[in-house]
Amino acid sequence: MNHEQLWHRFQALRVTVPELALTIDASRVDMPESWLEQLRPKLDAAIRQMAALERGAIANPDEKRMVGHYWLRAPQLAPNSSIADAIQGGLDQIRRFAAGVHQGTIKPPTADRFSKVLSIGIGGSALGPMLAADALGDPATDQMEVLFIDNTDPDGIARTLRHLKDKLPQTLCIVTSKSGGTPETRNGMLLIDQAYREAGLSFAAHAVAITMPDSQLDRQAREQKWMARFPMFDWVGGRTSELSAVGLLPAALQGLDIDGMLAGAAACDRATRQEDALANPAALLAALWYYACGGTGERDMVVLPYKDRLLLFSRYLQQLVMESLGKSLDLDGRRVEQGLAVYGNKGSTDQHAYVQQLREGVANFFVVFIRVLEAGGKAMEVEPGVTAGDYLHGFLLGTRAALYENGRQSITITIPRVDAQRLGGLIALFERTVGLYASLIHINAYHQPGVEAGKKAAAAVLELQRRISSLLSDHPQTAAQLASSLGQTSHTETVYLLLEHLVANGRARMAVAGPPGTATFTK
Repeated sequence: MNHEQLWHRFQALRVTVPELALTIDASRVDMPESWLEQLRPKLDAAIRQMAALERGAIANPDEKRMVGHYWLRAPQLAPNSSIADAIQGGLDQIRRFAAGVHQGTIKPPTADRFSKVLSIGIGGSALGPMLAADALGDPATDQMEVLFIDNTDPDGIARTLRHLKDKLPQTLCIVTSKSGGTPETRNGMLLIDQAYREAGLSFAAHAVAITMPDSQLDRQAREQKWMARFPMFDWVGGRTSELSAVGLLPAALQGLDIDGMLAGAAACDRATRQEDALANPAALLAALWYYACGGTGERDMVVLPYKDRLLLFSRYLQQLVMESLGKSLDLDGRRVEQGLAVYGNKGSTDQHAYVQQLREGVANFFVVFIRVLEAGGKAMEVEPGVTAGDYLHGFLLGTRAALYENGRQSITITIPRVDAQRLGGLIALFERTVGLYASLIHINAYHQPGVEAGKKAAAAVLELQRRISSLLSDHPQTAAQLASSLGQTSHTETVYLLLEHLVANGRARMAVAGPPGTATFTK
């Protein structure tokens, strides 16, 4: 394609969210413009389906649930007044609580005020809040430092506690779990509770819960008289919960502009409700994914933001995209094994990591560049007429050109700066794109049966571990002998792996070392 043709495509294949000055450039995807017209009927149908969801249609037939994360930034569009009032009431509660903490009217029992926030959650209860904290925060100006526990790794939890050192009396803990039964979150909460008790402090006097009303966690927080309880809604999934209390409470406590995030998301929603599919930014993005992946997920999406503040954006998108689109069955129950793998880090770091393969290796991907116009920081020249920010921008454009020269496709999303409005806009853009793309490939984007299957399998493994521990004695036994005693001969490998874990953590002994088949174990 010559330069004149590229210039034409650059002008023709650009769609903008005017309120945010956010632009999507599709000119480096070799998609014929006529192909977009051919896809228009399916795109139009997807937009109509999305509009029905926003009006309150059931999105999850198996769970009989609506999906309404769009209402979080536009309560007036909720299908009834009770939902609208619940959203507005939750926002008002967040603002009042954060203001009280900042002013010192809400304070801990043994310190003048709270100075740190420890957020305990996993998946959507951590990835979005972590993205916002890193993208919008600044240690020099933040009102509170926010730390995260997002796993059931005791070593990771211990590292976080060491970082807090003697600051537990000034630390406000947020426990986020929709049901209250999420094992990773519960385990983190129990270990932190123990740390408070060992310090002679009341965990309840430092804790707030974000959960469904009358959940296990909600009842615990009420009975133990925690500081506050904030609602999660049945119609908001974890991966689309950043603009609910899940993300807004820690952001408000940190001192971030939560109203700007909501306004930016609402502005993007307005632009992506556009009925003309070819003028709709999310519809264009969904069409690009569909073309690049052949409608089957045959390529990965590599997300390359050229901005340090967006380092965590690809991690956030991994859950949003892969949990939504990775499905074995379509809406008619046919086996399709759909999905769209996401990975990425940041530019220009990636140019010293895997861009070599992107340009010259297997062509099993397409790239989404995030281009930020304002450099920020110091405008000092590192060479005559050239700043460090010029280099960063130059690396983006150079990489984009080098990839395209070798037949590698890319999409470029441009924003003027990383601020609360643009972050909210990016979140809303990808949320809606995921929904539209799911309609194009005829799957349910709003459930996650694979996650539930993994949880059930993990529960079975832990039950097997308990049974193994009960059978260990002073008499040495092999893994096969223990498996036979348990009636689990088909799971001898799992029995051995569990024994290795118990030995490494001082809860069993290896009596005789050797290969897996001959090693013996005692209590």
